[in-house]
Amino acid sequence: MEKANKNLNRIKVILAEKNLQNKWLAEKIGRDQATVSKWATNSTQPSLDMLIKIAKVLEVDIKELIRFED
Repeated sequence: MEKANKNLNRIKVILAEKNLQNKWLAEKIGRDQATVSKWATNSTQPSLDMLIKIAKVLEVDIKELIRFED
């Protein structure tokens, strides 16, 4: 049985590239820092609506937030 890749989003990578922290993103999108931390570590995934909001705040295309490779 194949193990599913749980690293579905690149939030942590984009934040690092922009020298930003989870706390900053949490404040900008009105979410708890712990929630953003779970998203950044791929413990849980944000909704599509939230990914769109995150992309706008980070000024990136939503495609940059999603990991497509196997």
